[in-house]
Amino acid sequence: MNNPTTSQEFHLPLAQITQPPLDCTLRYLNFEGHYARLGLEYSHSEPFAGMARCAFSPMAAAPAAVRAPWCITLLSASPRLSQLQRLLQFFAEQQWTVTAVDTLSQSLTRTVIRFQIDGKVELSTARNACLQMADTLGADLVLQPGASQKVPALAGFDMDSTLIDAEVIDELAKITGVEDQVAAITQAAMSGDLDFCESFKRRMALLKGFSEQSLAEIAPQLPLKTGAHKLLNNLRALGCKTAILTGGFSYFAHYLQRERLPVDFVYANEMVFSGGVLTGGVMEPIVDGLRKRALLQAKAQELKLGPESVVAMGDGANDLPMLHLGALGIAIHPKPKVRLEAPQVINLFGLDAALYLFGLNDRQIEKLAS
Repeated sequence: MNNPTTSQEFHLPLAQITQPPLDCTLRYLNFEGHYARLGLEYSHSEPFAGMARCAFSPMAAAPAAVRAPWCITLLSASPRLSQLQRLLQFFAEQQWTVTAVDTLSQSLTRTVIRFQIDGKVELSTARNACLQMADTLGADLVLQPGASQKVPALAGFDMDSTLIDAEVIDELAKITGVEDQVAAITQAAMSGDLDFCESFKRRMALLKGFSEQSLAEIAPQLPLKTGAHKLLNNLRALGCKTAILTGGFSYFAHYLQRERLPVDFVYANEMVFSGGVLTGGVMEPIVDGLRKRALLQAKAQELKLGPESVVAMGDGANDLPMLHLGALGIAIHPKPKVRLEAPQVINLFGLDAALYLFGLNDRQIEKLAS
């Protein structure tokens, strides 16, 4: 027979959270000043006997202002008190002081907790330590400058495997009968083992003879990445301009813009047809990694925006140049090389999880949709 579940908010010093050996479900943590408010669900012994407690508190209308130089955000699908305890121990081992904590999401499918951090942070070393800790916790753990916890004015997105859950050129190859050859070249390019421009030329040569009429059949079937619609809609509601910057094809990028996603600008490669079929050639200049960065930078300058107002999201090695351009460079479900080199990484959640890195909580996000 299952024991009934108890939901309680405990009031206690942050340092005391690491003490009890009992584990249970973590719902939220908020901390500012001297005492933390810790929401737990448990079915056995009370984890903090003798501590002041009350019923669960509602989520704040907005998170506290960010005043610390760094923020670290925990995104967990199944949060546990033991996860939190290990994370607080990790901060102590790094000699980082937690100055404030906000829970940005406490739904049944995810809990998102933002820690404001003070202390000496060497970015590359700290990033790698957070990636290792994320693996230990089975969660995402994102380090970013505190000043970057704000809504951007311009957001640039890769298309293939970022906004859509497919590589278009691989889909064309399936129809043409050269799937294995093209997929192998795509993988090498996205993993950073082959120059993108060279890979693009090789793949286009293999697609020679592909029918232009088939494009209209493929476009509606391309699946959107989880959270893409929610993120793009919310960014538009917040006044942020968005751009697709892709080494893929303009036909599909414009289809997304026209039919499926609120996108302001598109930069992509043109397909070269003759007699209704692909020639196998390419139209220069090819939109590779450096060109993505240059195009996003030029658009920011045109809009009179500094790099602190720009973010980028992508998944492949050819996205790394633009991921290092602005305030945030978020790799979404990235290739292994990109996970190690991108400034920020979301590996376990959809695109809309980026909204938490912009400093929003679920109440604010829900209000945008209303």
